[in-house]
Amino acid sequence: MCNMNTLLVTYDLMAPGKDYSRLHGFLESHSSWAKPVRSVYLIKTARSAEQFRDDVGAYIDRNDKLLVINVTDDSAAWWNLSNNVGSWIQNNL
Repeated sequence: MCNMNTLLVTYDLMAPGKDYSRLHGFLESHSSWAKPVRSVYLIKTARSAEQFRDDVGAYIDRNDKLLVINVTDDSAAWWNLSNNVGSWIQNNL
């Protein structure tokens, strides 16, 4: 049996008015997910934070911001966050 992770996925989409329905469709295609607040999903998956970050990359633009945190084991992966925020995450998980 594979281990399942709960990932917190949050994003800032930088192109106003762009249709991100493919992104939302991908996130909601998982068998277990929740959308607690705008631009935040919780996803149950066998993928790691890093793998899921790379998967989501097919659905966002290069200048969009993305943060994936494995809330199961406190690991995290991100794109385009400031060095200060990245350091804070690494030092405080």
